Amino acid sequence: MNAWKPKLSIRLSSLLLPPNFDHPNHKTHPLTLPIRIINRSDNPLPAYETAGSAGLDLRANLAAPVTLPPLGRALIPTGLFIELPQGYEAQVRPRSGLALKRGLTMLNTPGTIDSDYRGEIGCIVVNLSAEAQTIEHGERIAQMVIARYETIQWQEVDELTATDRGAGGFGSTGKS
Repeated sequence: MNAWKPKLSIRLSSLLLPPNFDHPNHKTHPLTLPIRIINRSDNPLPAYETAGSAGLDLRANLAAPVTLPPLGRALIPTGLFIELPQGYEAQVRPRSGLALKRGLTMLNTPGTIDSDYRGEIGCIVVNLSAEAQTIEHGERIAQMVIARYETIQWQEVDELTATDRGAGGFGSTGKS
């Protein structure tokens, strides 16, 4: 039995595996990235709910339920602290079912968790419905997607390369 067991594994779907690749989870997760995590809640670790899920569900870590009036917002704690490798970010996104059924979504979405952040993951939840909505402890409130990113170096120039689109934006390509 392989002794390597990360507390949280993140799926990296954009990388190709060498033919001789051997990993304990290679049948369900082609390649995983071990992420250090501290869980100060009594909720389970974030998990992929289906084999094809890109996001891991985040749960509310609350001492008491939080009720949001219409258009109200609150920072909902998760009790989770993560250590991402440099070159990766975590994106906090809304859960589609929560948005559709209850009008709850995330502000500042996607919220970025940088690789050098070590504080608690919090979700800025807003109630866009016409009724008060209550968030309970342990409720799945958001999803977190781990993404690789590149850093850039600016090249200041006097003009940009011309394209057919040019400066057209905000609906300039038509309705259909």
